[in-house]
Amino acid sequence: MSRRIPWWGLIGAKLILSRLPAGYSIWRRLNLFAHGAMHRSDYALRVFRRHFANYPRAAGSGFVALELGPGDSLASAVIAAAHGATLTHLVDAGEFATADMAVYRELARYLREQGMAPPDVDDAADVRELLRICRGSYGTDGLASLRKIPSGSVDFIWSNAVLEHVRRHEFLDFMRETRRILRPGGVCSHQVDLKDHLGGALNNLRISSRWWEAGWMARSGFYTNRLRQCEIVNAMQSAGFAVSVKGITRWERPPTPRRALAREFQGFDAAELSVSGFEVILTVA
Repeated sequence: MSRRIPWWGLIGAKLILSRLPAGYSIWRRLNLFAHGAMHRSDYALRVFRRHFANYPRAAGSGFVALELGPGDSLASAVIAAAHGATLTHLVDAGEFATADMAVYRELARYLREQGMAPPDVDDAADVRELLRICRGSYGTDGLASLRKIPSGSVDFIWSNAVLEHVRRHEFLDFMRETRRILRPGGVCSHQVDLKDHLGGALNNLRISSRWWEAGWMARSGFYTNRLRQCEIVNAMQSAGFAVSVKGITRWERPPTPRRALAREFQGFDAAELSVSGFEVILTVA
């Protein structure tokens, strides 16, 4: 849809569609409001392993994991258990994960084909049973769900194109909560996507925060907090993390003209506006 409609048309369309009386599962099938592709076995395993490679745990040791923003699937609970997790928290801003048990049975089959030993989920009747078998928990209240996790209890935290969706006014608190629950010696691995979700440029920076941060905009399926890399890193450091930026992707030049940006973003230099995404590793400072 985003390839056929200009950014301003996409905003209008999603504002209208988000107010229609249809559930998220319908929008997902129409590919209008999808929260990732974690329902695909190969993709889910690839994402987990990409982040898990940044966690230098001792061979054979158990660990407690947390995925921020599992999106369309609770696949990470199955995958983390197959990698030795003793408990996996999954925290999201809503109940987006599929309840189709066939997705999780297929995932377990795929993991066995890859030479792994996932939990036996073939007889899981529903999501609650799946989580019990995989020693998982699923919180759907965002920051409030994070606050329920005990301090210093998690070894490995990761997210994939999620942090940019945390509400701007909650971002520092969100970082402080992840710092609170991270055990000494633990690691956070985050992939952050700074492109707009309206066509892959910086068109979201055209709109002033007065409108962009309004609740009705934030609930319309294309919200990102518009924090730039330097602001995200500063927030992580302020929360008490030691920050290591592992990789940065850039445009050759900012894809949206500076003159078209809202005044609050025109002060960023071209180098900062050219960052389209980055990977960051966090440890206890």
